[in-house]
Amino acid sequence: MTFENPMITKDQLVTDWLPRYTGMPLDQFGEYVLLTNFQNYLTSFAERFDCQIFGEGRPMQACTNDDGLTMINFGIGSPNAASIMDLLTAVHPKAVLFLGKCGGLKRSSEIGHFILPIAAIRGDGTSDDYLPAMVPALPSFKLHKFVSEKLVEHSMEYRTGVVYTTNRRVWEHDQEFKTTLQSMTAIAIDMETATVFVVGHKNQIARGALLLVSDLPMTPEGVKTEVRDAEVTRDYADLHLQIGIDALSEIGNKGETIKHFQY
Repeated sequence: MTFENPMITKDQLVTDWLPRYTGMPLDQFGEYVLLTNFQNYLTSFAERFDCQIFGEGRPMQACTNDDGLTMINFGIGSPNAASIMDLLTAVHPKAVLFLGKCGGLKRSSEIGHFILPIAAIRGDGTSDDYLPAMVPALPSFKLHKFVSEKLVEHSMEYRTGVVYTTNRRVWEHDQEFKTTLQSMTAIAIDMETATVFVVGHKNQIARGALLLVSDLPMTPEGVKTEVRDAEVTRDYADLHLQIGIDALSEIGNKGETIKHFQY
């Protein structure tokens, strides 16, 4: 790509890179975006709405239904979460909701519970490149209000609390790390939520997360395996996706504005 101005701007980069990463033209992106890091969620979304999936063979895949709701599979981990929240500034979505899985850290947590985080602890490292460590990782309250209403409508068990986001994937064997997690009193652990919140805040994008408890990693018998993850997907993924679709679709239908304020 040739830039007319030799000074490369962020707008120039993301305008070029969002289609490059996803394979989807900019004019195909909707005003509301569901994020996931599971291909089966995206496939299910595309089948429900009979829409084309772009991005086969690319780092990310995406599709948009006829109502202007886009879903993107951005991959796993905080760097990928930061990348998509940066790239989405090319289309300035009105709201972004992350549908992810997490490990439950409390004895009261059960597989299949939903968690609507009120905040996230920034153990990811990536978010430090965007805002100082003292800035909290918070969702957009009004977006979470819509999500909570949909959870209640579906008569689903859900919890609110603080999630710890880490850049470590293999830690279940590390007793020292697990002891530190307990001292933080977090309700769950994942690899993306804090990053989505902080980079969304930096980029003035309304953002939220609805997490599905897929494992209970503080006990040996609760550690995620391929078989157990497949069971969680079979039993809960469709409902997880449906709640996300319902929440963002209702916001769009009502024309609600989820205003972003800088702290």
